[in-house]
Amino acid sequence: MAVYDVSREEQLNIESLTWGDLTWVNIEGPTERETEYLAQNYPFHHLDLDDCLSRIQRPKIDEYKDYLFLVLHFPVYNKEARVTSPSQVSVFIGENYLITLHKGELKPLVKLFRECQIDEESRQENFSQSSGYLLYRIIDRLVDYCLPILNKIGANIESLEDSVFSEGIRNAVREISVLRRDIISFRRIIWPVRAVIGRLELKVRRFTKMDMSVYFGDMVDHVDKIWDELDDYKEVIEGLNYTHDSLATNRTNEVVRMLTIIATILLPITVVASIFGMNIPLGPFKDNPLSPLYVALICLAIIIGMLYFFRRQRWI
Repeated sequence: MAVYDVSREEQLNIESLTWGDLTWVNIEGPTERETEYLAQNYPFHHLDLDDCLSRIQRPKIDEYKDYLFLVLHFPVYNKEARVTSPSQVSVFIGENYLITLHKGELKPLVKLFRECQIDEESRQENFSQSSGYLLYRIIDRLVDYCLPILNKIGANIESLEDSVFSEGIRNAVREISVLRRDIISFRRIIWPVRAVIGRLELKVRRFTKMDMSVYFGDMVDHVDKIWDELDDYKEVIEGLNYTHDSLATNRTNEVVRMLTIIATILLPITVVASIFGMNIPLGPFKDNPLSPLYVALICLAIIIGMLYFFRRQRWI
């Protein structure tokens, strides 16, 4: 009967879980002390250990005689900044072990390790096959974690569409910019990960006796679906931006047109008022108590005439 062991190294941020011959070592927030421990107990290249501590590394696969070293990025949504940012997970995989190093921001990874710690069925399901199958289970969960974030972006775009065609067009400018930045950031995360996951099945074959092509093929399909959705969202947000610019330009033109008509109408009225406002007797209007009424009628006639002319020219 297989036995398992859950242990935590003293003074080190290292948790390990063993089931049968397979050990999963999980390190959240790795520091130099943890990498020194790995260097003493595993045949890892020092450059790979340095990559685990660097701020950000491009997703990649490094292949060695006894193990594989992977660097992967997955999205984490920052509610305050309203943007998707990459969170790095580094993986060492050998014949009888799998080591993950991350910051603890990736909830599916943290949750899976906790499930394996407390649940017998989860340990058996994830550990019973091989280290290659365990790696698949981890990455598959992280890939599926992208879908709710993607759906949230889609919901935000649908809400933005209503804003673009409503009166709150000024607020739509900021929303379009925020969503565009979020989509661009998401695309930057997924694009390099696609290449790594696409090559992963061939590299992992030596660590499992199972035929993993179907499993990894399904995972690649999910990643491709995410990329296609991001591509569609990019086109939609560009279209909304163009539509917003067109509506804003049209609204500005309408305002300028109305102001121009008003200024044009007021110009001759101002001239008439200036003439009759001078202290110069003007024929029948001299000392006539109805002069203000005559001036008002002249101005009214000018307004009606100009409005009629504009209407005939279809300017209004």
